[in-house]
Amino acid sequence: MEKTTEQESLYNNLENQSVTQLLTHINTEDQTVAYAVQKSIPQIAILVDAAVERMKNGGRLFYIGAGTSGRLGVLDASECPPTFGVPFNTVVGIIAGGDTAIRKAVENAEDDSQQAWLDVQKFDINTNDVLVGLAASGTTPYVIGGLIQAQQNGILTACIVCNSHSPVAAVANIPIEIVVGPEFVTGSTRMKAGTAQKLALNMLSTAIMIKLGKVKGNRMVDMQLSNHKLVERGILMIINETGLSASKAQALLTQYGSVRKAVEGFLASLH
Repeated sequence: MEKTTEQESLYNNLENQSVTQLLTHINTEDQTVAYAVQKSIPQIAILVDAAVERMKNGGRLFYIGAGTSGRLGVLDASECPPTFGVPFNTVVGIIAGGDTAIRKAVENAEDDSQQAWLDVQKFDINTNDVLVGLAASGTTPYVIGGLIQAQQNGILTACIVCNSHSPVAAVANIPIEIVVGPEFVTGSTRMKAGTAQKLALNMLSTAIMIKLGKVKGNRMVDMQLSNHKLVERGILMIINETGLSASKAQALLTQYGSVRKAVEGFLASLH
């Protein structure tokens, strides 16, 4: 298959460009990414609906990937508990080579087509769950093998890739193909392809969590109060919902430990 992610950059002689030229050209390319993602909204919507249906019944969302793609999956998964108050194992990000690979590339980890299935089995993955393969190239053996074996075990699979008609997409029930074209530095998929995957993952997990009731209005009412900034944000949310003073809102938040429970407790006390 011809990979657009490996095509020659539209720019050349990069080392001779000024810093401003480099930054301008990178930014010009980046501006095309959101439009590429926009074309995939119908497929992302199918995945959101399917995941919500399963997660309402106790299912989980798994990401598998290698390199940049794997790191983005781990990032998205790790941000769901503090943002939406879900248990840490509700969204699970797995990277080829294990957690060491988050910081340092693990040689040949992505070439093992059997390891992804072994990795997800450690979490007792089952038919309530959804497995999403992340691979900019769409050819990563680690991801292909994981998706194939998940399907063989009755697990719904999806993928986010950045080439058309890829081997990864061919083995996913719900393929999401975001074709962003050649990278500014030829083949450097940490750039536009990585940005596209990050945008898609933001959309996917945020929409799922909203549909699971983890957002009220437009506020993160179930967020973990893990630092002073978030506590202050929580107090303001309670003030906006109840009209209470800051001191009373803070007391409620301290008592209940979450914005949602604090507001519900206050409203219940009125009856």
